[in-house]
Amino acid sequence: MKLTLTQRLSIVFALLLLICSGTSAWLQLRSNDMHEQEVVQGVSRGLAEHIASRTQLMDEQGPMPGAVQRLFGQLMMVNPSVEVYLLDTEGRILEHALGPELLKRDSVDLAPIHRLLRGDMLPILGDDPRSADGRKVFSVAPLIVNGHDKGYIYVVLLSEAHDRFAARGITDAALMTTLWSIALVALLCLIAGLIAFTWITRPLRTLTEEVRRFDIDAEPVAPVAKEKKTSRNDNDEIAVLDSAFTQMMARLSEQWRRLRRQDQERREMIANVSHDLRTPLASIHGYLETLLLKDVSLTQEERRRYLGIALDQSSKVGALARSLFELVRLEQGFIRLEPETFSLTDLVQDVFQKFELTAETKHIALNAAFSPNVPPVHADLALIERALTNLIDNAIRHTPEGGEVEVAIVPDGDDAVHVTVRDTGSGIPAELRDGLFERPFNISGARREGGLGLRIVYRILQLHGSVLRLLDSEQGAMFEFQLPTRKDRDAS
Repeated sequence: MKLTLTQRLSIVFALLLLICSGTSAWLQLRSNDMHEQEVVQGVSRGLAEHIASRTQLMDEQGPMPGAVQRLFGQLMMVNPSVEVYLLDTEGRILEHALGPELLKRDSVDLAPIHRLLRGDMLPILGDDPRSADGRKVFSVAPLIVNGHDKGYIYVVLLSEAHDRFAARGITDAALMTTLWSIALVALLCLIAGLIAFTWITRPLRTLTEEVRRFDIDAEPVAPVAKEKKTSRNDNDEIAVLDSAFTQMMARLSEQWRRLRRQDQERREMIANVSHDLRTPLASIHGYLETLLLKDVSLTQEERRRYLGIALDQSSKVGALARSLFELVRLEQGFIRLEPETFSLTDLVQDVFQKFELTAETKHIALNAAFSPNVPPVHADLALIERALTNLIDNAIRHTPEGGEVEVAIVPDGDDAVHVTVRDTGSGIPAELRDGLFERPFNISGARREGGLGLRIVYRILQLHGSVLRLLDSEQGAMFEFQLPTRKDRDAS
């Protein structure tokens, strides 16, 4: 049978309460018995001494015949619960008023006698001559005859007759009263405990229901609910667990949505790459097939033109493949920074030289706007060159003839350099700016969107602890980023 946590706690609590109640009943009865013994022994402590001083029970020859029997008879008339014994100095029983068949031992231990005579804490139990292993409270006094110790008067204060009557009384009244009292207290404690467990585990049951209803595809936890949970007592472990679970649900939901978004982006990227590969591959295949089928009829000039087109399309495929491979290495963490100190202005001039011919062909001006005294930067030279190359190439490709591409470098305080790359092209529509560097790209589309080049630049700058941003511009597109000038600004 499967039990809930509240039921298991209730059963364990009931068992512990039953054990504690039984132990309490035994301790209470034991305490009452010890209290009675202490009272009886304290009140009757001087009884043996009184007998020794008023009654002659022993002379020089030993116990006086019949003296103990007469004394026992007199005491039985006054207090039937006492028994008198005459002991020698070794604790052996010399005289008593019992029948021989009732005596179970012939001596008693002297250690309790000495403790009582010293005045130790009561109750002190001594051997019961009528029991082989029983112990009773007693009164004792030494017997001195002509200045010599002859033994002891040993008086058992609670005889077997008292025990039989006391046992019947406990069974009939005291025990029942005690048990009923403890049972009532236990019942009240059980009811209070069940109510307390129900109240204490209520937040846990609520949390359990939240776990059961948790849907990773659902909307994130509402801000009001988060604020309510975080405002609870931090010392309440269940409240802390509830708050932690709420935060975990929000994180899992967000991470799951991010994974789904990334998976969707991956699918769209594969579809876009496949589309962009299909066009140049189809062109290469078509021109090669034309060369094969019409080899005899083609002129040398046509053959060279067809081969040039196929070679150009092949270069596009190779460049796309290399960009994809580079992006994968960046996103999977296969590339590690190798920072060094170099002049960023010299690097921009070197990159400009790569595009001089292309810019001249399209009549595009390449301008550099450098502030005086630009400090050297500390970064990975090869990766920053790749980033600048991608940005400038992207700007030239989307700038019409007669346009302009400008790279500006301005110191940003003492520990950074601010870089902007601006063109006078078509710009990027406002609806495409959100997630420009994360969204799947379109290379050959009619509109200008984020492509492989921008994503590679974005990842490179992330490695340097910087961010690529798209700024508002009156014409064209303007990208900006920062680079550190000191080693302590390097990204880890």
